[in-house]
Amino acid sequence: MIPLSVFDYRSAAKRRLPKFLFEYIDGGSYAETTLRRNMADLQEISLNQRVLRDVSSIDLTTDLFGQTIDLPLVLAPVGLAGMNARRGEVQAVRAAQEKNIPFTLSTVSACSLPEVARATTRPFWFQLYMLRDRGFMREMLETAQEARCKTLVFTVDMPVPGTRYRDYRSGLAGAPGIVGRARRLFQAAMKPQWAWDVGLRGRPHTLGNVAPLLGRNTGLEDFFAWMRTNFDPSASWSDLEWVRERWPGTLVVKGILDVDDAKEAIHAGADGVIVSNHGGRQLDGVVSSAQALPAIAEALSGQATIMVDGGIRSGLDVVRMIALGADAVMIGRAWAYALAARGELGVSNLIDTIRSEMLVAMALTGETNVHNLCTNNIIR
Repeated sequence: MIPLSVFDYRSAAKRRLPKFLFEYIDGGSYAETTLRRNMADLQEISLNQRVLRDVSSIDLTTDLFGQTIDLPLVLAPVGLAGMNARRGEVQAVRAAQEKNIPFTLSTVSACSLPEVARATTRPFWFQLYMLRDRGFMREMLETAQEARCKTLVFTVDMPVPGTRYRDYRSGLAGAPGIVGRARRLFQAAMKPQWAWDVGLRGRPHTLGNVAPLLGRNTGLEDFFAWMRTNFDPSASWSDLEWVRERWPGTLVVKGILDVDDAKEAIHAGADGVIVSNHGGRQLDGVVSSAQALPAIAEALSGQATIMVDGGIRSGLDVVRMIALGADAVMIGRAWAYALAARGELGVSNLIDTIRSEMLVAMALTGETNVHNLCTNNIIR
């Protein structure tokens, strides 16, 4: 069956991936309340249908940080995405370039900044965490500039990693040494297509950007141990200013849910914010992105670029988020599912699907320009 929606791609990804990788993409923290809320709150927003308007020409193009893109969509950073398909981030950045939308590489990607840079002729975005090792952060900022990255997505909602029970149950986390490796190898063996294409032909299996720090300790358990010990819980707004001083390009702060935090980010020098609860993977029980967005959009109107992620599973969801006040929308799980299911072609087709769904939604709400979407287009 050819996938027709994000949910089709999710089902295909579940069939193809070893359990520990699928659960890592699909899961959230603790009881996954926020994970479910992200989608539920969006789907409860009703679009306001209007008729007998000339919608023969609809414009989805968007100017985002000086770049004209074909629709207000960005591929969000996804950790370990390169394990979902052979050299996965390389395939994803090629799809994003073909569709003229930005791609964001995670700090904890399988493919390194230089490898991804070699796969594209256009600048891509890079995501970075606040880490204890400021020397490593400086090196990452310099490497990102050398890789022609012009936009830095700085994630601030991870001073400590959230607990995701699915990762423990699957053996991705909490199963050190030979026991954990044996569980993952068994799961990989149960998915022979993945085992051949990614497990064998997709080597090396390292975290390309973090590998120099890990040295010989390149197992997944070493990666999670590194995360637990290297995120910086002492980080403050002055540290964001430290990043601003060292990054000459566009700076976007990701992980904002509070209006005052949004204002602080702009005061510290950010060019934009991403309203996000980390896809429900950090603090469970917080508000959904759709709930948090309107107040932040109102508070920052005209001052900064406002983006959002969390729970977006269709072009209709993109339209809803734009109507709620976002300038552009990021998707994470959606493109990770598509990558796992069909590689570069899957990501490319997913972007086409979202575009088609947006065009229908806009036509039936009577809007011909994506920038004209507003709260008048929804019934809450």
